[in-house]
Amino acid sequence: MKAKEMSWVALFAALIAVLAQVSITLPFTPVPLTGQTLGVFLAGVVLGRRLGAMAVLVYLLLGAAGLPVFARGGAGIARFFGPTGGYLWGFLAGVYLQGWITGSSPRLSYLRAAGGMVVCLAAVYGLGVLQLAYLMKLPLSKALAMGVLPYVPLDLAKLVLAALVGVRVRRALGEAGLLPLPGEK
Repeated sequence: MKAKEMSWVALFAALIAVLAQVSITLPFTPVPLTGQTLGVFLAGVVLGRRLGAMAVLVYLLLGAAGLPVFARGGAGIARFFGPTGGYLWGFLAGVYLQGWITGSSPRLSYLRAAGGMVVCLAAVYGLGVLQLAYLMKLPLSKALAMGVLPYVPLDLAKLVLAALVGVRVRRALGEAGLLPLPGEK
């Protein structure tokens, strides 16, 4: 990996960590509203499959190592096996899938970017709800009510923002030669 690529991975891992601290606790669920998904969406659209997944992996490894980068300053390997751990696993699966969808087109359209983010969000929700339901011994319908439904409006707003900003950033960085376009490798 080139130094420039490592810098982008580190920058996006840091962005996700900062956005994770934008967190609102809801009284009826252990799952907070956070800015993490915005960072994950941006990593996927700007960096593509390989570098986007590496940025999320670095973020997850920093948290696993004990740095307080998860929501509400959380840290430690135990977070991966708690009620919200499925969402963390989902970030990695989701950004990879998103990058796979968006990474094959150097001139990415907003619609394709948003479609990739919908798939990313489905992976995050899917893994998150499954682990939430399993660990809290909830029926799937209750886990969906606690772990997905309250988050959909804000996550869709983050998705639109990430598509609008991310596509422009990706194009500008690619045209300036500061970042290889994900479809060029």
